[in-house]
Amino acid sequence: MNKRPRKPARRAAAAGDLVLSLLGTASAVEARLEAALRPLGLSLAKAGVLMFLAEAPEPLLLSELAEHEGCVRSNITQLVDRLERDGLVRRRADTGDGRSIRAVLTPAGRQAYAKAQRALAEAQRAIVSALSVAQAASLESALRNLAG
Repeated sequence: MNKRPRKPARRAAAAGDLVLSLLGTASAVEARLEAALRPLGLSLAKAGVLMFLAEAPEPLLLSELAEHEGCVRSNITQLVDRLERDGLVRRRADTGDGRSIRAVLTPAGRQAYAKAQRALAEAQRAIVSALSVAQAASLESALRNLAG
């Protein structure tokens, strides 16, 4: 009579295990990337701001940085405070609106950004080197499907 009730339960458990494995793997990858930046005195958050500033055509408003980083303005203010203390970013008044503040990379910030890019590229290569070409392509396709 009860031939199939266990399959949906096993499938749900397997799905839960898969999602937990995915989250655990994402956390492990993030930790490896953070570790690659640590010797440079950077975090992924700091490197992300440096990258956004380096690639922007002009200094950015702090509100633009907050929007890009997906955080509230007070968080980006604290992050820019730390980058400024490290000599990597400086604030300047917006020429069009003196009440607004823009962030700009310093020469040291540009150097830190270049070093961060190299460190992250090396760490990313090391992470992906555990996969064959076929596995990497399959993973990329699976991740794209999961992202929707």
